[in-house]
Amino acid sequence: MTQTQQILISTDSHVTEPIELYAERVDVSYRDRAPHIRNNDGWRTLFVEGLKPRKLMTERELDVAIVGGPDPDQRLREQAQDGVSAEVIFPTFALQACFTSDEAGLQLALCRAYNDWALETLGGHHRMLPVGLVPMIDLDDAIAEATRLANRGFRALFLPARVPHRAYNDPEYDRFWAVAQDLGLPLTFHSGTGYEPRIARGPGAAVMNYILGAQLDGPTVILAMAAGGALDRFPGLRIVTVETGAAWLAWIMMQADLIYEAHSMFFKERLSMKPSELVARQAHATFMYDPVAINNRYVTGVETIMWGNDYPHPEGTWPNSAGALAEQFKDVPDGERAAMVCGTAARVFGFDVDLLQQAG
Repeated sequence: MTQTQQILISTDSHVTEPIELYAERVDVSYRDRAPHIRNNDGWRTLFVEGLKPRKLMTERELDVAIVGGPDPDQRLREQAQDGVSAEVIFPTFALQACFTSDEAGLQLALCRAYNDWALETLGGHHRMLPVGLVPMIDLDDAIAEATRLANRGFRALFLPARVPHRAYNDPEYDRFWAVAQDLGLPLTFHSGTGYEPRIARGPGAAVMNYILGAQLDGPTVILAMAAGGALDRFPGLRIVTVETGAAWLAWIMMQADLIYEAHSMFFKERLSMKPSELVARQAHATFMYDPVAINNRYVTGVETIMWGNDYPHPEGTWPNSAGALAEQFKDVPDGERAAMVCGTAARVFGFDVDLLQQAG
């Protein structure tokens, strides 16, 4: 195998950040509204403005799992046990905590609190890439924070999958896309962010919420930006939907082209190429275990999909990624496998493959 084929880059990993950081780092005027955990009816419960209370663990258990913490040495050991050489790191509590309030000022304060903590704790290591959170309710705030993050050395930005009252095909975003293109950082959209993800209740709700809610954030974001024209107007943008799976990608690429032509009378301005071509040029979706997406690479191309182990969350492949990868990539040529587990991620997020190879 070549160097690239031997390396695994997880494009979807998480850190369990200390919940106290938000109250400690936001302005005093927001302190009482910061996300927090407290005992409630026998449960350790997360309270976040804009969300229903979320039960975490019983009072007798730890607040958070031991794995997935911010200690770099521990992370490196636990990822190495899974064969992972480098990781793109998303928060845990901040997935909902920083994006669900409808007040722009609070969103900005919470995002800045996490960003500063993440840079201090996880920044500066060639094998760990924390993403920087960008609140999108107020576009002036978004532009200012994205620029600040780029100046501080962040290599990727994290936008909520959904924004209240404004979908990503809204031309109002163009002034942000222009700045993002100039900054040259990939824009990531993690599933289940920016809204209350528990949309279903009753039998089967856990499955319904994960698939019909969170995973459908992938096609929603990509179609908005491809068919909506943002990718065409800003060819330097690179977008990544995270923990959305990718089995749907071939379907939306094919259907988007068919509908684009069949409903051409509804388009005031034509795209310079087909929606599927814009997706292939500028968009990616991450997967954990998705043999259908791998099989569909003949439609999507291998460079549209990137693997991640979702460390340390239970729906991911950590700590048994070797077996999951062997099963998924059976009969897949080495070069195509290497693109999906390393090569594309290294290019999009700026990892030095030679340096990762030297680190072992």
